[in-house]
Amino acid sequence: MTYKIFFGIVLITFSTSCVSSKIYEDLQSRYDALKTENEALMAQLDAKGNNAEIYSVAKLRKEIDELQAENSRLKMELSAVENNLERLQNSYDALEANSSTALVENLERNRRLLEELEKKERALAAEEARLKQLQRQLSERSQRVDELEGIIAAKDAKMRALKDAISAALVNFEGNGLTVEQRDGKVYVSMENKLLFDSGSWAVNSRGREAVEQLGRVLAENKEIAVLIEGHTDNVPYGGSGNIKDNWDLSTKRATAIVAILTQNQGIPKENLTAAGRGEYAPVDVNTTSEGRSKNRRIEVILTPKLDEISRLLNDI
Repeated sequence: MTYKIFFGIVLITFSTSCVSSKIYEDLQSRYDALKTENEALMAQLDAKGNNAEIYSVAKLRKEIDELQAENSRLKMELSAVENNLERLQNSYDALEANSSTALVENLERNRRLLEELEKKERALAAEEARLKQLQRQLSERSQRVDELEGIIAAKDAKMRALKDAISAALVNFEGNGLTVEQRDGKVYVSMENKLLFDSGSWAVNSRGREAVEQLGRVLAENKEIAVLIEGHTDNVPYGGSGNIKDNWDLSTKRATAIVAILTQNQGIPKENLTAAGRGEYAPVDVNTTSEGRSKNRRIEVILTPKLDEISRLLNDI
């Protein structure tokens, strides 16, 4: 607009006054310059307008790009969240399944533990009952043992009293081939044949009968005593006459002769008496000397307490 105003002024001046060509040329040059400047300014103005539009478009594109990037980021985050959610759901489902399985397994394990506990309790109760039974049996056995020991002690005391009674009854015969001793719970009355029999005979002489009768009086007062009469000889073969085959036969006849005397005492139960001949096979001394052979030729009366009560207690233990 400026150059138009200026051009108008020039025309007016040109029409009202007369100028030279030089001035005209100067003005024309200035006009051209102004026109050129104006065109440059308009170009700049147009450029500015285009730049503003371009700037706005670039800004919008940048914002769109940023929004698209933000959208992409949000989509990625959403995808990641969805993936995490899916994993969490899967984990939850697995945990729930595992929890159910674990619960079932725990219930089953607890059930087995309870069954085992009940079984052990039953076994413990049975064991306690068995122990109580054993304790009762032990107590009963202990009681029977005490009773047995008491009976044995009483038997021993009675056998000592019996031994003392026999020793007192036969005191006049001691030292004459007669001994009385107690061992192994029994009383042994040993009478050498010289006190009872003549050589080779099985008939009891008067002195021997007296000793046997004295012994019988003590036995009659002890009816619970078992009496075993054993006949013994030395190893010299029997050389006498009569109805005797050998020493064994002789020892048996001498034992039965003693039994015959004892049975005359009505106070002695006959079932308590036993006769046995042992010949030369249970010596108490050597047979190489006359003294030894004399000791071997003997009658032994072995007195044993009846052990029926003791046997009963032993069987009960």
